[in-house]
Amino acid sequence: MVAALSESLLDDAKRTAFLADAKEVLDAEVSDKGGASGLAVKGGYAAVKKISPSIVPDGLESLAPKLIAQLEPFWQEYTAGGTGKFADLLVAKSDEVAEALLTVTDERADSSTRPALKKVYSSMRSSAKKNVIEALPRLGDLVQKHAN
Repeated sequence: MVAALSESLLDDAKRTAFLADAKEVLDAEVSDKGGASGLAVKGGYAAVKKISPSIVPDGLESLAPKLIAQLEPFWQEYTAGGTGKFADLLVAKSDEVAEALLTVTDERADSSTRPALKKVYSSMRSSAKKNVIEALPRLGDLVQKHAN
């Protein structure tokens, strides 16, 4: 049986590099956004980072186990198939994957005690699924890079 993603990505030997690359992927996704919705995403991201400069790496650190748990069934399906790229499977199941990942951030936002953070998340939530779907190729490549 294939090792669980959490064992592959979050063990002491790989965790730091995986999370650093995850932050780079997130930064690249935000940077690549264009148009009016892209300005909103960039503005929201900047606002969140203004709340606390360490909020993005801290958020990735705390959310990673739950996000990886949501990716686990897709990873198991991918490894059982044995061909192609993980990103391809994520893109093929983009609606399902995006919904699974957004359950994690929705729960986090709901339980936040920071009104400013809740406000920013609430303002960006309507476009979140589209943004998550757009990020799936990079996310798949990131996971595959560190899981192997």
